[in-house]
Amino acid sequence: MWVLHYLLVTFLITITYGIDAASAGITRHYTFHIQLKNITRLCKTKTIVAVNGKFPGPKVTAREGDNLQIKVVNHVSNNISIHWHGIRQLRSGWADGPSYVTQCPIQTGQSYVYNFTIIGQRGTLWWHAHIQWMRATVYGPLIILPKLHQPYPFPKPYKQIPIIFGEWFNADPQAVVQQALQTGAGPNASDAHTFNGLPGPLYNCSTKETYKLVVKTGKTYLLQLINAALDDELFFIIANHTLTVVEADASYVKPFQTNIVLLGPGQTTNVLLKTKPIYPNATFYMLARPYFTGQGTIDNTTVAGILKYHHKPTSNHFNSSKNLPVIKPSLPPINSTSYAANFTKMFRSLANSRFPANVPKIVDKKFFFTVGLGTNPCPKNQTCQGPTNTTKFAAAINNVSFILPNTTSLLQSYFSGMSKKVFTTNFPSTPVFPFNYTGVPPNNTMVSRGTKVVVLKYNTTVELVLQGTSILGIETHPIHLHGYNFYVVGQGFGNFDPTRDPKQYNLVDPVERNTINVPSGGWVAIRFLADNPGVWFMHCHIEIHLSWGLTMAWVVLDGDLPNQKLPPPPSDFPKC
Repeated sequence: MWVLHYLLVTFLITITYGIDAASAGITRHYTFHIQLKNITRLCKTKTIVAVNGKFPGPKVTAREGDNLQIKVVNHVSNNISIHWHGIRQLRSGWADGPSYVTQCPIQTGQSYVYNFTIIGQRGTLWWHAHIQWMRATVYGPLIILPKLHQPYPFPKPYKQIPIIFGEWFNADPQAVVQQALQTGAGPNASDAHTFNGLPGPLYNCSTKETYKLVVKTGKTYLLQLINAALDDELFFIIANHTLTVVEADASYVKPFQTNIVLLGPGQTTNVLLKTKPIYPNATFYMLARPYFTGQGTIDNTTVAGILKYHHKPTSNHFNSSKNLPVIKPSLPPINSTSYAANFTKMFRSLANSRFPANVPKIVDKKFFFTVGLGTNPCPKNQTCQGPTNTTKFAAAINNVSFILPNTTSLLQSYFSGMSKKVFTTNFPSTPVFPFNYTGVPPNNTMVSRGTKVVVLKYNTTVELVLQGTSILGIETHPIHLHGYNFYVVGQGFGNFDPTRDPKQYNLVDPVERNTINVPSGGWVAIRFLADNPGVWFMHCHIEIHLSWGLTMAWVVLDGDLPNQKLPPPPSDFPKC
């Protein structure tokens, strides 16, 4: 009898261990070799920086609960670091990746292992270089599958297909940004937009470089849309097909149907594509084109891909796909703010027992940040090409244009107790000089410059209102917060009204994101719980705005318990 009891106990222990092991996940290893690659686009051959000889870079796949150890080896003359966009990095801030924020960059001939565990996340994210404009070619998808035997909260797709939107520059992107910063002008626009690195038939000599999505009839596909463009928000459409949005920034949403999807730089959106039940005797364009309301020069061209149905010709029926008509869709006007606003309002969290919306109801700290452009003075004895010939373009949060350190990182200086030499903790919680933010701009558009942060105690609940301004033009700003997801509790046009607008907040099922577009000429309110110790970058994901200083950082202090503290950096941590 005792033998049977022993076997039963052993069996139960084994089953329990198996469940725990499945819940804990496995360790997955990747190696990224940062190398030069010759590539031809738009009839021009150039050398780019790429990962493992691929453009876009390799897909990283994991499951919720898995540990990822990704060794990045730098074989090029440029310094490099990789950001895992949207990963919470709970107590693993050393692996977040932005250069001079959480690490010094990986220098030529050096390597670093990004070691982090995926906790409580599943869906589509992405990775990219986070130094200068290196992410123009150094990027790829990061796909987190649900835990084993955990179903999707939507019909299981037949296939999952990443489609990454990008920008292609015939020139060297590093030279483009350096010229802009030196002259004070806006940057030269890119020469094309791309789907998975391919510009498509609407560009010169690019018909052979067209992304083609081949599908079967009567199937449901999960398209994992990623906007990796440097500076452009993009509309996306597939002719004669309706898309069902099911996820944003790796958070499930209440499904809704749309013909057109809008993604800001840095954002991801998963959509279900249900193909036609009968072979349609046509192919279909998929298009992406910018949404833009600002005053600068942008790449307003359109990238096209082809949706093609798989068809087996029979002996009595043959129809070459080359002879099929191509159905072309139409996109909204480039400045269609009304469409952008209506689309954004459709996003709602599932907010159910399995995927609750844990939006903070009680707020400990409130912040009001203006986000927008401004100016810096032109250096003496130099004529600039900014808004005037005596000014350069700049950008700021609460009129502070951020200056990154260049001899250490913010996180290193904070952890080592040497932060006083690197940054100050007096970032303003509200604008120092209030004005009519979306009305007639002030005469003085000069910004201050500094390396200033906000310090939060562990487990502080935060409400942050991000207010767009009209200085040097009204435009959207896709704001990305590292190390956190947040809930979008409210948004609107004009100036935020602290008395009226909070009464309209959605505290029931607000969407959960890591990147949110501050509306053109408007505001957005977000809430989050500061439960992740470390130093966390927050910035506009329009790359030139980041280069101009539209960024800041949050320092979240350790909690009291051991599992609420940031551990020391790994032994192979890059040195400056």
